[in-house]
Amino acid sequence: MYHPAGHDSALRGVLQDLRTGRWLSMAQLLADTARTADRSSWTRRTQVLAAVAAGSDVVQAWRVEQPHSIAATVMHARVVVERSLRAHREGHPRTGELWRLAWEACRDAARVAPADPVPWVCLLALAVLDDDRTMDEHRVRPPGPMLPPGPWGLLAEADKRDPHNREAYHRMLQFLYAGRAGGASLSQAVNFVQWAAASAPPGSALHVLPLYTRVERYRRDRGQERALDLHWVAEDATRDADRALRAWFDHADPAGESLLDLNHLAHALWGALRFDDAARVFEALGPYYTPQPWAYRTRDPGDQALAEELFTRARARCLHAPS
Repeated sequence: MYHPAGHDSALRGVLQDLRTGRWLSMAQLLADTARTADRSSWTRRTQVLAAVAAGSDVVQAWRVEQPHSIAATVMHARVVVERSLRAHREGHPRTGELWRLAWEACRDAARVAPADPVPWVCLLALAVLDDDRTMDEHRVRPPGPMLPPGPWGLLAEADKRDPHNREAYHRMLQFLYAGRAGGASLSQAVNFVQWAAASAPPGSALHVLPLYTRVERYRRDRGQERALDLHWVAEDATRDADRALRAWFDHADPAGESLLDLNHLAHALWGALRFDDAARVFEALGPYYTPQPWAYRTRDPGDQALAEELFTRARARCLHAPS
């Protein structure tokens, strides 16, 4: 099954309440999360909650009832950022207005929650809307060679509050994908993920980043049309998969990790014919899957049923492979 909460049963129950317009359980969950000082869970949960809450006024209702709630202010920023990104994807005429409101909401959240990485992650998310790179904060000099100018100051602010924050680096990657340079942006993205993974400690999800750019390269090459593709068994591809396995998966608690990361690793190991290693990741996934990256290996990436079918075949192949 696909579920945005994945293994997080507490979050799953809150999402059910959100869909019926109730916010009390969301407030309680975030209060509990804040007490643990687990920035990774805080970032992940606020992102998933915002994706569901963006289609309603439930967060606004919370703010009316608790106008001084810091968590409500952060969630408001999350929601308006999500709405502006959706408007941008759909070419909505109010995109510019929503972008301005979201930027202001992020700055307000950063002011009331100065130790929270989420407002800075949200500003990174908004950077993709700046198609022409007109804002100074999106043209900062990079911290290393072979890296392009970009919102490095925003990434540094998120890093300062939560080093190696997974979503922050994925937002930076999306900014690089959105560059008008086309193929050049992919080359810059590859340099970025290699740079990020090289400095990440054991157990960091940033070690999975190179697998995302490998999937993106495959997608742009329309590799799904080739029945037998050597893209996944090439030496550099298997090396990326092995590093993600050894540097991330072997040190992490899969139940608390991103389903997307787990799916990308399972996919990479299966594609590299590392069936025994892939089986470990499939077992960690349990009943959950995500359509990406599997969809890009099918004849119609828009058909989620085909992605699910391929995932199921790959899982069966790996779980039943002889040791």
